[in-house]
Amino acid sequence: MHHGTAATSAPTSTDYAWEATLWKMIERRAADSPDSVLVTDEKGSRVTAAEFHRRAERLAAGLHARGVGSGTIVSWQLPSNIEATLVFAALCRLDAVQNPLIMMLREPEVDFITGQAGSTVLITCETFRGFGHGDMARSLAGRREGFTAIVLDDALADGGIPDGDAASLPSVPTPDPDAIRWLFYTSGTTAEPKGARHRDRHLIASTRVFCAAVRPAADDRIASVAPMAHVGGILYFMSALVSGARLIITEVFDPAATGQQLNAAGVTLCGSGVPFIHGFLAQQRAHPETPLFPDLKAFLIGGATRMPSLHYTARDELGGVGVVSGYGATEAPFSCWGSLDDDDHHHAIADGRPTSGVQLKIVRDDGIRAEPGEPGEVRIAGPTVMAGYVDETLNAAAFDDEGFFRTGDIGYLDDDGYLIISGRIKDVIIRNMENISAREVELPIIDHPAVLIAAVVGLPDEKTGERVCAVVVPVDPTAPPSLEELCAHLESHGINRRKLPVQLEIVEELPLNAMGKVMKKVLQERILAASTGEVG
Repeated sequence: MHHGTAATSAPTSTDYAWEATLWKMIERRAADSPDSVLVTDEKGSRVTAAEFHRRAERLAAGLHARGVGSGTIVSWQLPSNIEATLVFAALCRLDAVQNPLIMMLREPEVDFITGQAGSTVLITCETFRGFGHGDMARSLAGRREGFTAIVLDDALADGGIPDGDAASLPSVPTPDPDAIRWLFYTSGTTAEPKGARHRDRHLIASTRVFCAAVRPAADDRIASVAPMAHVGGILYFMSALVSGARLIITEVFDPAATGQQLNAAGVTLCGSGVPFIHGFLAQQRAHPETPLFPDLKAFLIGGATRMPSLHYTARDELGGVGVVSGYGATEAPFSCWGSLDDDDHHHAIADGRPTSGVQLKIVRDDGIRAEPGEPGEVRIAGPTVMAGYVDETLNAAAFDDEGFFRTGDIGYLDDDGYLIISGRIKDVIIRNMENISAREVELPIIDHPAVLIAAVVGLPDEKTGERVCAVVVPVDPTAPPSLEELCAHLESHGINRRKLPVQLEIVEELPLNAMGKVMKKVLQERILAASTGEVG
């Protein structure tokens, strides 16, 4: 089997101080470098490793006094701020089971997820971006027996954090390597969210993959534009924790304000997404005489749809090596990562290589393992893979006979063992009984100079089964591209005429999940709801 790793060149991560649990990692950082800054935010707050440990213990004591203990299932929905990092650290100290929820979820989703997860506590804030999360939490608590809402803004301690005496805490539990400690729900871009059950060691293994490839060091400043409630946000925190680096977080992404924040913080590794890079490029172009990120080593993205040109543009205009991509899923996070030492070709198109015991295989439609260069479904086995879904009825279809997780992504391994993702099995438009990869059509559209961001979706069609619809956010809303211009552009990129879009929708924005990926199910529903029945 071709695992996609090269034994002679794959990096190792033996020089980091690994521990068995996230809490042990927090204790180790506080002991080894107590005065090092661990996390900063857009308000200018800076928390050292020792202070973080102390505050997390006091918060743990406060939560313990409210009934949270070992095995308590706690959902939390908090913005990407220092308080959120302290909450998940405190829950680690208490040996609780955590269910992080991204901020865009509303009462129906939160009700479903917390019910399925079996949560007895929901920690949230009073309001965020005009929405009453506190009211929502209290509404749920009022309808569900034995369910407690802790709204941080209502707490008595400074900063809205329940405070307590660390001396009242029970002793740190002996690590149980098999204990489920995390319930991460998928973003649901094309289907209903599913809860992935993770152990601490799964997340530590994912962090090892990242550290082995990217090699963060104590002088790095790692920006996590990903929300802290996403598994990627937790893993960026853990990567900073174990490497001695500083984590930069921000509650709300704004190209200008966030760009200034990261500039002032001296960002070196920017954990980002494709839309965020485009936002930073616009800021840099507005002030071409001054480097926006003078200390930047790389932009770190995760398996996102992108044109190869994005890497070269980011490299030439924003600096560093350009784009370094990783690959994973909520069910198997950070299973591959590229290295800063990779060549431009792999920076531009690849999503890294597996390390630290992760195995990849590519399986063709006929069930046969693909050869290098041959596309098929990407499947993952190894220490980063979840222990199954919360809904156990989903597990049989999620794993193959060899125990590999079926990602649903289509890709291939090149001769050097790098993974290149080319689409999703479900992201296929069936027109006149012919399968059309949405990604194949999307990539050249995104590269059109008049297009800021775009998506391609299939819509029901009486004659052809489905029709190809391009949805575009233009660079200039007053001068959007026409359908004819886009089709000519696609043909110039070698796209077969049978795959060209027959409908064009110009929109102000696309529905994005927390990681900046387009929620196509929502997009299709919006277009159909507003449709007049005419084909553009």
